[in-house]
Amino acid sequence: MLFRHLKGKIRVAASPLLLNSFQVLSVFTAAASGRALKDDVGVRKEAEERQVKDNKGEEHFQKGAALSTLAAWPPVGPLLRLRRALTCMDPMPNHRFRPVPRDERCSKPSLSTKGKVCLGITVLCVVVAITAVVVGVLLWPQASKHKEWKGTGSTPYFSEIVLGRCYTYTQVLRPELRHKDCQKIGKAFTNAFLSKDPCGSTEQDYQLLMELTNQSVPCHKTVLWSKSSELAHLYTGVLRDMFTLEDTLLGYIANGLMWCGDASSSEMNYQSCPHWKKDCRSNTISVFWNTVSKRFAENACGVVQVVLNGSISNTFDKNSTFGHVETHNLNPLRVPVLQAWVMHDLDGAHSHSCLSPSINDLKLILNRRNITFTCQDDYWPIRLLQCVKSPEHVLCSSAA
Repeated sequence: MLFRHLKGKIRVAASPLLLNSFQVLSVFTAAASGRALKDDVGVRKEAEERQVKDNKGEEHFQKGAALSTLAAWPPVGPLLRLRRALTCMDPMPNHRFRPVPRDERCSKPSLSTKGKVCLGITVLCVVVAITAVVVGVLLWPQASKHKEWKGTGSTPYFSEIVLGRCYTYTQVLRPELRHKDCQKIGKAFTNAFLSKDPCGSTEQDYQLLMELTNQSVPCHKTVLWSKSSELAHLYTGVLRDMFTLEDTLLGYIANGLMWCGDASSSEMNYQSCPHWKKDCRSNTISVFWNTVSKRFAENACGVVQVVLNGSISNTFDKNSTFGHVETHNLNPLRVPVLQAWVMHDLDGAHSHSCLSPSINDLKLILNRRNITFTCQDDYWPIRLLQCVKSPEHVLCSSAA
């Protein structure tokens, strides 16, 4: 009687618990697994095994082994799986549970070796990129601010113009100079003034440039000018065997250009350059023209011509390049005569002539240097060039 009584009690207590356990495990085990099919098969297998064990348990009860069966209850494996499943459930407002989606499960994420390597490389690349940006910002050269001057800034594309003019002169205009190295000439030109004080230029700065552009002018073919650039170049443009300074290689390259640098920068100053009157006289451009003019006069030989402007007040200006450089650097041993042509504009005033005091000052300077001076007003070949522009002018028709 005692065994039958215990058997009935155990059945009443165990049957609902087993039923509920199986139901909860069958629902939550499928939701908690990342591989639904495989886990479902596993759950069914475990349920069948537990059922077999439970059936054996009942046989034990029937045989009087109820106490040993009670000592082994509850089964540890299913309850642990039930606990694990419950921790992966998300409570809803109605206090029920829903299965957590696959990407939200509480399984501990793990990276493969390949994934860890890729992640490490990515982090390393990000660090290197950030470091490079920071270093680049810190080391990026700041645009240097040049000092402001009163004169015009450097000519844009200066280096390109110098190189182009050099090739034009040596390969087209004067092919006898095709052996000149224009690349070296261009480099020597810019090196003469870059990274230097534009008000501290010296003849030495242009020494290499002078050597690279050295050129001989035939005797009796040198033409100087002062305040009469247009007429002088019209004349040598027709008589190609005559040379002004601008008809030589270096004069041709630099004619009309502006250039200067700065001691605190390796770049050209395109904003402004020193004005020869308002800033300083020893500026890069003034020193250059004085240097090349000095060499041009020193190399002259035979009779030298000079074109002067008789329609202005200072026909002979002692402070001009001709007055203070070229006149004093003519070599009396090579230049016996200086012949002046005092030209007047067709419609301009005749301020000075060969007999004016200004021209007489020039004569005295040359005589002291043992150079003979001759003078002619409105030299006829140059007057014809003036009349080409104004053929109907009265001075041109009367001359005809």
